Amino acid sequence: MNGLARIANAVSGKRGRWITLVLWIVIVGLASVLLPSSSDHKDDAAANLESSAPSVQADALNDHNGIPAIIAWHRTSGLTDEDIGRIQALSKKLADDPLPHQTELPPLHEMPLPALKAMVSEDGTTMLQTVVFDKNASSDELKISLEQLQADGDTIFTTKPFDTALEDEGLVGRITGPAGIGVDATSLFKGADVSLLIATTLLVLIILLLIYRSPILALIPLVAVGFAYGLTGPILGWMADEGWISYDSQGLSIMTVLLFGAGTDYCLFLIARFRSVLTTESDKKQALLKALSDSGGAITMSGLTVVMSLLALLLAQYGAIHRFAVPFSLSILIMMIASVTLVPALLAILGRASFYPFVPRTPEMQAARAARKNKPLPAPQTKPGFGIRLGEAIVKRPKTIAIATLIVLGITAAFSAQIKFTYDTLSSFPEDMPSREGFTLIGEHFSEGSLAKVQVLVQTDGKDYPLDQKLGELANISDVSDPVANTRNANIVSYNVELAMNPYSIEALDMIPVIRSAAEQSLTDAGITDASDKVWIAGATAEQYDTRHVTNADAYRIIPVIIGMIALLLLIYLRSFIAMLYLMGTVLLSYFSALGIGWLVLHHMFGAEAIQGLIPLYAFVFLVALGEDYNIFMVSSIWKKSKTMPLNKAIVEGVAQTGGVITSAGVILAGTFAVLATLPIQVLVQFGTVTAIGVLLDTFIVRSFLVPALTVWIGKWVFWPSKQGRTAAAAEEKN
Repeated sequence: MNGLARIANAVSGKRGRWITLVLWIVIVGLASVLLPSSSDHKDDAAANLESSAPSVQADALNDHNGIPAIIAWHRTSGLTDEDIGRIQALSKKLADDPLPHQTELPPLHEMPLPALKAMVSEDGTTMLQTVVFDKNASSDELKISLEQLQADGDTIFTTKPFDTALEDEGLVGRITGPAGIGVDATSLFKGADVSLLIATTLLVLIILLLIYRSPILALIPLVAVGFAYGLTGPILGWMADEGWISYDSQGLSIMTVLLFGAGTDYCLFLIARFRSVLTTESDKKQALLKALSDSGGAITMSGLTVVMSLLALLLAQYGAIHRFAVPFSLSILIMMIASVTLVPALLAILGRASFYPFVPRTPEMQAARAARKNKPLPAPQTKPGFGIRLGEAIVKRPKTIAIATLIVLGITAAFSAQIKFTYDTLSSFPEDMPSREGFTLIGEHFSEGSLAKVQVLVQTDGKDYPLDQKLGELANISDVSDPVANTRNANIVSYNVELAMNPYSIEALDMIPVIRSAAEQSLTDAGITDASDKVWIAGATAEQYDTRHVTNADAYRIIPVIIGMIALLLLIYLRSFIAMLYLMGTVLLSYFSALGIGWLVLHHMFGAEAIQGLIPLYAFVFLVALGEDYNIFMVSSIWKKSKTMPLNKAIVEGVAQTGGVITSAGVILAGTFAVLATLPIQVLVQFGTVTAIGVLLDTFIVRSFLVPALTVWIGKWVFWPSKQGRTAAAAEEKN
């Protein structure tokens, strides 16, 4: 008796099923009581860049490196003297009674009215006010400060400018800048995991009811996922409390979707097989043992594939990616364990009633039931089902189907080359977010570059260099400040460089190496050696530039590792080098096709000019790992059947046996990822859209047509170099 058989025997017995259920209840209950909640230990202020990143090193040297909040004051008809006077009153209020974590405040209240009017935009409608906060303040702490700032403003102004719409004629106030953007970014994810939990639960329940029309069956996967979710959260909270890991709101949000989508899939793999066996086996325990024996290996293999792929994210140097690894992999591991222990126990307790009112019965049971009710037996189905017809069509024309699907996927994959990327945080915000509206005001009435200036720090050793002149000669630079001495190191001076563009745009990021090169060249021309070691660049643009560099490096590091691990697991499970090659190839092609179609949808239907730079890596991890799940489940069925029947017949029956459950699982998984597209967070909208498209491609194109067609086309060589190829060849000759 193998390991899965022993587990199945233990959890499906008369006592074992109840012991298993009680153990899960006790374990989850104790974890919830004794361990801290995951939501209490999420860290939305965790650093994404390591201390070795150039922008982080520059930020450490910069003594003017607080977090500025920029208040954009605007009146469509033009700011009045009364408006400016009240802005001064707010400045005095902040000077006399500083906000929490406030470190700097330009003294607008001490400046004469003419000087303040000179700070107003040329059209007279807009003025900027800056408040600088401690660079170590968290997003939650900054949020409290900005809320207090708005409350102070409400007491000074006759109207509530922070609540006034941009199109209104009254005075409008919007808080933007790094502080405002950071607070808005965090607030978007606050509570997202709760709303996603509710939305995904309802969606999965509705889809299961529509597909299987059984209320009990619809609840079984949700109960299992609920237990897994209830155990994962406290374990994550405990690990974070011990300081072993960190995670953020975004990670918890995606983890919820992953757990419900993939977790339901694993449950359905077992449930579908159990229902099928119940039509030929009268003893429910024996049926459950056979069902778990047939599907347990595929469930375990699928789960391990996803877990190992997600653990590869630990190799990432970018914090947001690195922090995904443990929550995602742990949730899938726990769900996989629940699928082969808790779900069989629930099925053993409920038995055939799990499928009420469409209870599966053996022919003998149907005859006995008909006799008791004095009703004739239902006529046996003579027409082959859709799955059989599909399998037979694939076996009949494998080359045509394979080539046609390869052409379709290849054409759509080609569109992925057209994707434009962005690292602009603001572009992921809804257009009515305060920080984005404030940025729009600055861009329309001042220079976009004034929102976040680039700080160039240079070690001059007390010498005077015309660096400001050199930088001012560069294209796309609108202003360079006079040098400012560093209060902590007299040998370092800094320049504030204002870009003539959106400081978060790709064009702005490309300016960072240009600025660095110009600064280094200026020092070199002055006879300074090792100029590259004496120039540092800080600021939001430099940080985004480092983000692009680090995440690209992470992708080049992680993607090959994931491909290698999945390939190795496939080799171990299938013992076929050929099968491993074409299964990996089909999933990779499907991934690029999903990117291509996703770009067409996001660009032409959603109006996105570019997608977030992290989307390809995020989508790759999920699509390749989850897409391989469906291949594994179907191919494992074909492999088992080919031991006792010709390969082509095994393919027909394998497609028929797994088609319905994989289609159901794919629809549910795609639906749960599509829920992300309902959130007001563009990075999740884009990720959810691309991933949902990829899952549907894997479900309806790759699994339904391409993989079985390639298997037929390749023939007995699909098993090479395992002995099963010779077994299949012998079966073909016998028949």
